[in-house]
Amino acid sequence: MRILIADDHAIVRKGLIQILNETPDVFNIEEASNGWEAIEKAKKTAYSVVLLDISMPGMNGLDVLKQLKIENPNLPVLVLSMYPEEQYAVRILRAGASGYLTKESAPDELVKAVRLVARGKSYISPNVAEQLVLNLSSGGEDLPHSRLSDREFQVLCMIASGHSIKQIATELSLSVKTVSTYRARILEKMGMTNNAEIISYAIKNELLI
Repeated sequence: MRILIADDHAIVRKGLIQILNETPDVFNIEEASNGWEAIEKAKKTAYSVVLLDISMPGMNGLDVLKQLKIENPNLPVLVLSMYPEEQYAVRILRAGASGYLTKESAPDELVKAVRLVARGKSYISPNVAEQLVLNLSSGGEDLPHSRLSDREFQVLCMIASGHSIKQIATELSLSVKTVSTYRARILEKMGMTNNAEIISYAIKNELLI
């Protein structure tokens, strides 16, 4: 299997490579340190699976996923994240990912997921399956944050985690003005007035890391 690991942390990439190489499977593994590099490599090479980090600086994993699926709708993408499944799993799967794993998952779960998505199947944990059922039964509009765009949701989570507007702008490679606009949209869509309400909401709905 030809695997592309896209993560901005070299130590994470090396750890994933070590896990995969300890299996009896034969892997040809390549690396990408950012989203643009992953997209360019995927244009030139037919990968069995792309292991994609969701929280890369600049072009984040969700944007990369959408672009990868535009370029190659049949490309299996397995998203890895430090964020809890409750935060991103449903959005990620809707965007075309074949599976979602937190970085706290056991190594054997990673190998199992890679094998499944490489065969054209999906990897969904029991917790994600429950989230999908709840989302489907409620029409996906059960909570106010479901009305947010993917970028707005990302900014909400970062605000709730204590990031300043300037820090968010730097991490996402956006202007301070753009991030402030996203914050204003979040407050309007969710009927809030300040960051304290965002933080309280995030804690109540378990959206914090």
